[in-house]
Amino acid sequence: MPLSLSRRDALRKLIVGTAGVSLATAARAEAPATQPAGVCVLMPQAMEGPFYFDPKLVRADITEGRPGAPLDLILRVIEHGPCTPIPNARVDVWHADAGGIYSGYDRQGDDGNASAKGQTHLRGTQITDADGRVTFRSVYPGWYPGRTPHIHIKVFLDRLTVLTGQIYFPDDLSARIYRERAPYNTRPVADTTNDRDFLFKAGEREGGGIVMATEEKDGGLVSASLLIAVDRSGEAAKGQGWRRSLRELMGR
Repeated sequence: MPLSLSRRDALRKLIVGTAGVSLATAARAEAPATQPAGVCVLMPQAMEGPFYFDPKLVRADITEGRPGAPLDLILRVIEHGPCTPIPNARVDVWHADAGGIYSGYDRQGDDGNASAKGQTHLRGTQITDADGRVTFRSVYPGWYPGRTPHIHIKVFLDRLTVLTGQIYFPDDLSARIYRERAPYNTRPVADTTNDRDFLFKAGEREGGGIVMATEEKDGGLVSASLLIAVDRSGEAAKGQGWRRSLRELMGR
């Protein structure tokens, strides 16, 4: 009986092999190894959460001077099935800052008194190149109560949403950064890890929660990369109502 790969194993075999390179190098890098037929799997969908908005900022550097461990985020978008790159796709990312606060909203933080209304840091849009790649310069996301560290992502083809997802980091890397680096070390112990996060575990049923390939570089830079397979028709992105209904439960 032929050996079949799990969805998670298959997706990990497709992780883009550019972790640890600079933004400029990543944009020029060769494509990952040829994807085996029948192994290209969909990136799991996840809840959007209440902290999304489109600041209409097409930019590679989304830091806006926020403190934290520098992060290069390298993503490559491909089509589920043929595993071919998708050029000219719009990719939006957004995430919490080192203190676990999202830009643009109030009533956040451990005590609910933090506000970042009117701000746009750690949000941005890029358009994929001919090889399906986008790169962002950011900072490593902080934790907030009830959630493991993560980055939100949306992918659009024209005006069609083909992915609403969340992508994750290795627990040991997050624990080390929070313990050893400022300003994270003022809140050094996250209250939730990947194996305890309900959305991470929900994603596992569809082949996620997807942990990015990461590498720590000189100067404290963290490089994180992922290959993202999407359904061009947008059908896979439908039917997310149960996940969106969890907003009230988690608040994020």
